[in-house]
Amino acid sequence: MLHKQMKKFITSELTSKEPSSIPLYQEEKEYIEKYKLISDDVTLIEKDPTTRFHEAYIERCDKETEETLSKESFVFLEHPIDYLQKHKNEFLYLESNWLELIGVDAIAFEVNDVFGTYDVMVGLKLQKKFEATLKENLRKDLLGDEAKFELMFNQNDGLWDLNFALDYVNGFKEEMSLEEAYRLIYRFLFKLVERTEERSMDVN
Repeated sequence: MLHKQMKKFITSELTSKEPSSIPLYQEEKEYIEKYKLISDDVTLIEKDPTTRFHEAYIERCDKETEETLSKESFVFLEHPIDYLQKHKNEFLYLESNWLELIGVDAIAFEVNDVFGTYDVMVGLKLQKKFEATLKENLRKDLLGDEAKFELMFNQNDGLWDLNFALDYVNGFKEEMSLEEAYRLIYRFLFKLVERTEERSMDVN
């Protein structure tokens, strides 16, 4: 999935006005270089990571009714992450073209009413055959004895419904902004999908 999407992304970028260079972010740059998906005469230009979600579609929603409270611009993500602690009745919903690259439909983000953790909920487009590897990688990647996740394959949508607490992801800080949190979520999911597919390629 990621491998195919990355090749599609490169092809799309190379048909643009300046095919000699591709602007992209750290995760994609590392992946392309690692798997040698591009010729040496094409320059990869690393973009400012803080701009990744500039064009994202963002909503604040009510937990109980799931109704949209407000549509927000990128500026909203400058709020500290504890915005969610102060508004426990809300969850954030974010869509982005970058999420499509890693097979994620959207990111829902909220504070868990019971444990007070920052919970992430996504639909992950990976085949059912990846279950064992996916679970193994999640157990390795989420740090701490209390780290837990929920993973269930949705037969109707062909998606993995994945829930995990950002608190147990390496790099999490209580004082980070929402924008920084979303970048950390993206990197975590990117690496999770990469390693899951990589393991499958090794086995096959």
